Amino acid sequence: MGDYILGIWDGHDSGAAVIKDNRILAAVNEERLTRRKLEIKFPDKSVRACLDCLNLTASDIGSVAVSTYDFAKTLARIYPQLKEDYYLLRRRKKTPGLLSALKKKAKYKITETGGNRATRYVSRISIRNSLNRFGLGNISINLVDHHLCHAAAAAFCCGFEECLVITIDGIGDALSGTISTLRNGRLSRIESVSGKDSIGIFFEHVTNLMNMRELEDEGKVMALANYAYPIPDSENPLIDFISVDGMNVKCRYSTLEMFDELKKVLWKYPSEQFAYMAQRTLEVKICELVKNSINSTGLNRVALSGGVFSNIKVNMKIRALPDVEKCFIFSHMGDGGLALGAACSLNYDLNGVTSYSFPDVYWGLKYSDDEIVSAIKASGLSFDYHENIEHETAKLISEGYIVFWFQGRMEYGPRALGNRSILALPNSLKIRDILNLRLKMRVWYQPFCPSMLEEEAVQYLENYDGLENRFMTMGYMVKHDLTEQMQGVISVDGSCRPQFVTSNETRYKRLLKELKNLTGTGIVLNTSFNIHGEPLVCSPEDALNTLKKTGNDYLVMENYLIRLSK
Repeated sequence: MGDYILGIWDGHDSGAAVIKDNRILAAVNEERLTRRKLEIKFPDKSVRACLDCLNLTASDIGSVAVSTYDFAKTLARIYPQLKEDYYLLRRRKKTPGLLSALKKKAKYKITETGGNRATRYVSRISIRNSLNRFGLGNISINLVDHHLCHAAAAAFCCGFEECLVITIDGIGDALSGTISTLRNGRLSRIESVSGKDSIGIFFEHVTNLMNMRELEDEGKVMALANYAYPIPDSENPLIDFISVDGMNVKCRYSTLEMFDELKKVLWKYPSEQFAYMAQRTLEVKICELVKNSINSTGLNRVALSGGVFSNIKVNMKIRALPDVEKCFIFSHMGDGGLALGAACSLNYDLNGVTSYSFPDVYWGLKYSDDEIVSAIKASGLSFDYHENIEHETAKLISEGYIVFWFQGRMEYGPRALGNRSILALPNSLKIRDILNLRLKMRVWYQPFCPSMLEEEAVQYLENYDGLENRFMTMGYMVKHDLTEQMQGVISVDGSCRPQFVTSNETRYKRLLKELKNLTGTGIVLNTSFNIHGEPLVCSPEDALNTLKKTGNDYLVMENYLIRLSK
């Protein structure tokens, strides 16, 4: 048997990852390959992609780590149609039936039931049947607790020798959160939050009640909250839905009761006000939990993971806490990061590895020049080769064009980070509106994000504190007198979600430097290369199809500049 560890997650946003020693070698989510956003099927294509891109065979894999073994997940492994039905209903691909409301209530109750020896046994049988397709049927299968996967990813990728590790999400293995410490190379859980007291499900209910897709559109709730009149916490009826006592979290209502109580509150308030109250509740309660945990453990460096930490406004508040020295959010904080977390957890158990080099997250597929040229020729579009493609691209952006940008290995995680991105000037409301309404086809109030040379952060960001933000996991406020120069990439309150581009000599950094030479500013609007509702593009064919669907003028793939019109 080999020394490589294969991590697998076969639920919401399924995927696979491969690690060896203290190196993360490959990681990809199934949605990028099946082209179904937040795919829920067993990650056959992801497993194959990880093996192929590393030129591995089944004999190279020493062990497999799989996340989550609670009753609900085990049931979905036995009857995959259950999760398929829920997926189609949640994503509004299927009309609700007479029993849909009852099924949804049953789903919430079932997820509160944890795992046991029976669910472990049945899950292993199901997973082994799937692994047989890769010649891995006889390999050791290690089932890893859901929140341990989140915690391991955050703790072992943060670069801190000692830290507080907090996970918060909807629910997994009957828990909605954990508090752990990393000390002397040992990750130890010291507190957990029951799935019945889920901050994540609270916000999930809010999203659903606003006729948005839970597990997907929570970011829209956060964005809409910026358009409400702030109200004092003492007048916010949602604040008391959740209480924090030390490191214990309790919800005032059961999961099902909470939905009904939230519905009553929504009836009395406009949607944006309801969004504000929910967002504010999230910020207050999570900051309270972080402060209490720091006081209890004495650790003032924090590493965070779990889907709730995709909320960049919450993260901004945490970073600003006086007691927080440094704050790290694992870049693929939602369930899509569980495969890598599972692999990291198993590597810790087997080999004691507690730290990974984490300069970037470009762990996906890469395509050769021959593959790219072949795809372009098949598309019938005209193209040119440019040795200095960064300069050519920067010139187009400086002239007001929107450029689709496709480079190297695909990013791992929910954010475009310069390898599968749509790029434009950051100061144009016209470009912002074109992107929203014609190209991205999404709601008008959801802001775009900037990528910037790190030296620009000092000049433009009001609350820049020198901490790394390479993966767009943190909110910042733009200086008031510079908002006009950033109006295409900020929310109405002057906040933004920047990516600090720090790596030396990457093509993306050279592009920003070229843009600075032309415009005086090394900042670009950077949004994910996809149409809203679709996954990030993966292959050259995906990129070319998106170019044709949207009618955009330019696509850059490696050194090739492709024009839609001849």
